Amino acid sequence: MKCPYCGDMESKVVDKRNSRLDTTRRRRECLKCGKRFTTYEKIHQVELNVIKRNGNLELFNKEKIRTGMVRACEKRPVTIEQINSIVNKIESDLRKFKTTEIKSEQIGKKVINALKKLDNVAYLRFASVYRSFDDIKDFEKEIREIKVR
Repeated sequence: MKCPYCGDMESKVVDKRNSRLDTTRRRRECLKCGKRFTTYEKIHQVELNVIKRNGNLELFNKEKIRTGMVRACEKRPVTIEQINSIVNKIESDLRKFKTTEIKSEQIGKKVINALKKLDNVAYLRFASVYRSFDDIKDFEKEIREIKVR
């Protein structure tokens, strides 16, 4: 690590702390001039790409998931903390895939499954948009399946 005072490349780590979940703070001492300085180390996340239904590639944006879930859960007994927890879990699950390109259908299924467990009305709202319900029969079919569970 290059010393900001003298420019020498040799230093030793005096103290190390995790300052946040993904950041490490290191207190260093230059071996040449003896001055101390702090560096921060952060894990660089690999960017995920989403393969849309039409074949286009788009950068993964967890805010899109959050927005869709918030809209589906509007005026329902669901907290923003619950939504954030699900969104973070979905992102974490996607990052475990061996590929950096994920089909939008896979993401949609994860959201649908999470909402199914969280709130039936929110699930039905999201499913109606995600699965492009055309008429009342689609809703009736889905409600019958919910009742069977």
